[in-house]
Order: sequence, then structure tokens, then C-alpha cells
Amino acid sequence: MNLRDRIAVVTGASRGIGRAAALALAEAGVHVIAVARTVGALEELDDAIRAKGGAATLVPFDLKDFAAIDRLGAAIYQRWGRLDMLFANAGVLGTLTPLAHLEPRTFDTVMTINVTANWRLIRSLDPLLRQSDAGRALFVTSSAAAKFTPYWGAYAVSKAALEALVATYAGELAQTRAKVNLIDPGAMRTRMRAQAMPGEDPATLPAPEELAPHALRMLSPDYAGSGELYERRSGTTRKLGPA
Repeated sequence: MNLRDRIAVVTGASRGIGRAAALALAEAGVHVIAVARTVGALEELDDAIRAKGGAATLVPFDLKDFAAIDRLGAAIYQRWGRLDMLFANAGVLGTLTPLAHLEPRTFDTVMTINVTANWRLIRSLDPLLRQSDAGRALFVTSSAAAKFTPYWGAYAVSKAALEALVATYAGELAQTRAKVNLIDPGAMRTRMRAQAMPGEDPATLPAPEELAPHALRMLSPDYAGSGELYERRSGTTRKLGPA
């Protein structure tokens, strides 16, 4: 896939799914704006991208810093005047515990990173996506949003809210060239999965690199769907919102 000269923001780019997607985008010719908290891991990503002949801009900050998200949009506008792709991958699990035992601070953090930060990204980057000839945004969800599994309350609520956010945004983009969708990776060999399932053998799970081609497909100018959710495990796509 040749996506040369396109501009992409990837959050949570320093490891796991975000890192794999950033590398795949760079290999396809995309200039990657890599967002993550860890400077050292971002620098390692930059080395890997350069080794593939790609280019990246490193933007280290915590997504809880909403002013930094606003500055990100302003900086992209000043340098490029548009944004072609947003891969909003960053997320946190929180604590698996009964709802009545959840620490308020933990619940607030999960909602801040998984929901509010993604809304702030939309708020900051929407004008730039609309300036692209084919702006594409892709957010990462989970089957937890619909399973309502006991003890997964904070994470499940946050992903259900994210799906509502994306479905609403898709409707608002209906008369534009921009598109927004969701992707559900399923069980993958990531740090979050290990945190949730500590007794699981990670070698039995697919690597994050296996999701990257699907992310690139949904971020490419040729992808015409909007308001859709792709499930990697089943290979199926469904429309968001009421039937």
C-alpha cells in the first residue's frame, strides 16, 4: 500500500498495537506523528522508522494533558495545514474489581484516557481531518463494551462511551470527505492483555503486527466506510448505531 506523503497521528505509539501501526504506516510512506508518554520508547520507534526509510515527528506527552492535545492540533496546522489520518490507539485498563470497590481516581483515569482524551483529539484535529482530501480517523474499542463482564466495569463503560462518541462523530461527518471508524483487535499479545489475564501464555496470542494491515486498510483513502466497527477475530464489519 502506497500512502506516500500522507500525515498520520498515532497515539500510544511507543509499544504494542500503536507501535506496530506506526511502523507499518511509515513503511507505506506516511509521515507519522507519534504520541506517547515515554521519550525513550519513542526514540526507539524513531530509530526503527528511520531504518525502514520512513520519517516521524515525536510528540511526548500524557493524554491527560488536554492543553497539549490542543497544541498538537495547532502545530500540525502550522506545519502541514491538514491531517490525513488519526489512529487513536492509546487506552488503559484500570483495575478489575467490583464496581463498588473501584477507587474514584482509577475510574476517573480510565474515563479520562479512554473517552475524554479521544473527544479532545476530535475537538483539536477535526478541522485538520476535514482539510484532507480523504481524512480518516480510527479508534480502538473492545468487545468488553457489549459483554458487561463482572469486574470489568470501568473499562467496559469507557469503551461503550467511546463507541457512542465515534458513532455520533460519524453522523456529523456524513456530508464531508472525512470518515471515522472503530477497530476491535480482540485478544492480542500486549501489555494490557497481560495485565488483564496474567495466567495466559502470550505465545498463544497474535502479535500486534497482525492488526497493522487492517488499521492501514481502514485509514487509507480508498476505505469508504464510516461509522463502522471491524472485529479482527471474526473478520466482520458492522454498522454502528441503531439497525
